[in-house]
Amino acid sequence: MRALKSVFDFYINSSVHVALAIVAMSYVTCLEFGASVDINVLSFIGFASITGYNFVKYFGLAKFHHRSLSSKLKAIQVFSLLCFLVMCFFAVQLNKASLIAILIFGVVTFLYAIPLLPNRIFIDKKKQLRSISGLKVYIIAMVWSGVTVFLPLINDEFDINDDVVISAIQRFIFVIVLMLPFEIRDLNYDSLKLSTIPQRIGVSRTKVIGILLLFLLLALEYFKDDINLNNTLSLVLIVVATLLFLNFSTKKQGQYYSSFWVESLPIWWVILLLMFS
Repeated sequence: MRALKSVFDFYINSSVHVALAIVAMSYVTCLEFGASVDINVLSFIGFASITGYNFVKYFGLAKFHHRSLSSKLKAIQVFSLLCFLVMCFFAVQLNKASLIAILIFGVVTFLYAIPLLPNRIFIDKKKQLRSISGLKVYIIAMVWSGVTVFLPLINDEFDINDDVVISAIQRFIFVIVLMLPFEIRDLNYDSLKLSTIPQRIGVSRTKVIGILLLFLLLALEYFKDDINLNNTLSLVLIVVATLLFLNFSTKKQGQYYSSFWVESLPIWWVILLLMFS
């Protein structure tokens, strides 16, 4: 049982689960717009997500504590390196327009973790974009939205029309709300300088904001030129599930409440779409 838990913890801590969630949202885009499901672009997104997330999460630890890293963290480093190599293999299979988009999102991710910008705009000595007061959730949402909506369609040479832009805005909102249970969970640990949404307005108001954002997400669906009943029904069910998870979020969550169950919602979104199609 302990060995099984160790494997599951590695699955969570090495960002495999969050990568599957990102791949799932990319798959959602393909299903919604009838784009071809390219295994190369989905595989790239998955391995790039593992590489990027682990780079952001563990860069500081590896930089300052490389001689005293635990065996678990070293295993994640090796795993991340292998994922990076596989990511490079799939990258060369993509078209030039996709690579340009990847470069843009890659630069944002890099700046998110590496200290490059002037000291005066940072809240502390870490000098990372994620350290700028209140910016973290919006950077993650922007990158997720771009990668999961635009990248699969750009690779398929799909016209970026108004419906695609609306879907990108919806995805941006969805990711922000998905992150709220994490921010509520981390209230006891995050520096007050991060100025997360729950830190600024409290847990109750955070939940109200999240609910309003989910209603906005649903309302945007009706501004699309091409409204599909199956897509809309799947979206409604996922919004309801997200609302429930947000409502029951507390500072004292179960170990896997956010890191597994909340992050599983995009995977269930794909399952619903496939069931209704």
